[in-house]
Amino acid sequence: MSYVAPVKDMLFVLNELAGLKEIQQLPGCEDATDETVQAVIEENARFMAEVVAPLNWNGDVQPAKWDNGTVTTTPGFKAAFRAFVEAGWQGVQHPAQYGGQDLPKVVAAPCMEMMQAANLSFALCPLLTDGAIEALLVAGSQEQKDAYLGRLIDGSWTGTMNLTEPQAGSDLAQVRTKAVPQGDGTYRLSGQKIYITYGEHDLADNIVHLVLARTPDAPAGVKGISLFIVPKFLFDADGKLGKRNDVYCASIEHKLGIKASPTCVLIFGDDKGAVGAGAVGTLIGEENRGLQYMFIMMNAARFQVGMQGIAISDRAYQKAVEHAKERVQSRAVEGSSGPVSIIHHPDVRRMLMFMRSNTEAARAVAYVAAGYNDVAHHHPDAERRAAAMAAYEYLVPIVKGWSTEMSIDVTSTGVQVHGGMGFIEETGAAQYYRDARILTIYEGTTAIQANDLVGRKTARDGGAMARAFIAQMRVTAAEASAGNADLQATGKRFATAIDAYEAVVNYIVAEYKNDIRSVFAGSVPYVELAGIVHGGWQMTRAALAAVRRIDNGSDIEFCRAKIATARFFADHMLVTVPSLAESIVGGSVGTLALAEAQF
Repeated sequence: MSYVAPVKDMLFVLNELAGLKEIQQLPGCEDATDETVQAVIEENARFMAEVVAPLNWNGDVQPAKWDNGTVTTTPGFKAAFRAFVEAGWQGVQHPAQYGGQDLPKVVAAPCMEMMQAANLSFALCPLLTDGAIEALLVAGSQEQKDAYLGRLIDGSWTGTMNLTEPQAGSDLAQVRTKAVPQGDGTYRLSGQKIYITYGEHDLADNIVHLVLARTPDAPAGVKGISLFIVPKFLFDADGKLGKRNDVYCASIEHKLGIKASPTCVLIFGDDKGAVGAGAVGTLIGEENRGLQYMFIMMNAARFQVGMQGIAISDRAYQKAVEHAKERVQSRAVEGSSGPVSIIHHPDVRRMLMFMRSNTEAARAVAYVAAGYNDVAHHHPDAERRAAAMAAYEYLVPIVKGWSTEMSIDVTSTGVQVHGGMGFIEETGAAQYYRDARILTIYEGTTAIQANDLVGRKTARDGGAMARAFIAQMRVTAAEASAGNADLQATGKRFATAIDAYEAVVNYIVAEYKNDIRSVFAGSVPYVELAGIVHGGWQMTRAALAAVRRIDNGSDIEFCRAKIATARFFADHMLVTVPSLAESIVGGSVGTLALAEAQF
């Protein structure tokens, strides 16, 4: 099945929900005109459909291969990547001074989604490169920026993130990789990193590894971690590549999904390069502040992984709809002269609406978050920038945690729509399910996102950011309750969900210091609850905007579908929020007691 990007819905969300009009007025965002934004999104949709999407199935059946330290990517990937970077897609949101297009993040978000939907395995290389670019922009020296950023943006080089070690999964306090200063401004690194996405490949001339390591006199724990740049090949002042650095790909993993993305074991300092023992690297920023710098890259990656969840959900939904229209099976429940296509069966329609409504809700939440990020970086008022950054940071663990958990349910439902044929690999539905399964794990598991949402984003400020959102939600719910029958029903469900959300926020703030274990026992359900409520908020806003458009006589068919989708989300998803709240507030203590009794 070919991929058709939901351009109309993307533009609707940008214009009606994510604040594109306001962002266009901000300093540095003036070039993101309506015409430019539409042209960028439409051209990206064409490129991804024609160049990248056709390689998705190939990557699953012809994954990346390792041979004596060398990785060869899926046939077609190299040419597609070259076309991708030559078209400028790596630089959509990055500074023009280094070769980027300097467009707002809210415009880059749909491009991220389309790339991930087209081919998740392919997209992981640009994703990690984006993170490396952002880390260097914030923490790199001017010399490092000049040496690396232009080449990362033009795609001649790519970037990686090296955190995980065999003994240190998400617990970075256990990182053991060593970095020994050489007295000339360089360090020699030695150690092993695992799960390094695109740590070795044949798509670009050089690979820029950002590596967490410890200097000899570093303090224990996370306070002793520094961040280093370690290129695959050393280079001179003009960027001409020279000796191979002492970085070796010992193997690549054989995975459940995203098979075309080489997930590497990298050995630093095994004397396999041409520079002697120890990989040559340079320090980013100051010693012992590496985790702080790496979080820049991690947060960028976490947002994009949330976009992956949305993207793979949309791809699975499109395939399920296509199958449901074509598959003829059984008579209609109200009677028919013969078998009908399964899209006429009520439960199939329910499943398709579940897939559609969750995908659209998550898309809206993510794009709105991207809009906050743009305000945080471009608004002339410092208070507005700070408030927008707080809003964005609150939403990131929801975008990452809820969207990816949702994608497992949506892609699984896609298999179910296909019936027995969905269990057969050649159908293609199973690939989306398998590919989605990693999304709740890498770049911080759902529990890690939940810990962040509970601790840093809710308890730390006494629930102030959450309550600010809740106050805005109540205004939307009241507006919906004064509308037509569909809006009233949606608004009623939404208002009840807001009450439950507020009760959970109050519980977390009140009990965080008194019974922290019980609070954290309900942290993952809190991410789900917050995701559904924020999704319901955006879907309610979308329905209100759709009604306004219908009143103006524009996009009537599209807008009626948007209202119906919002109503479905309210009737089938928002109704689950009160019970989730009960499980968090009333059930967490029991969870711990049961666990202690059983384990």
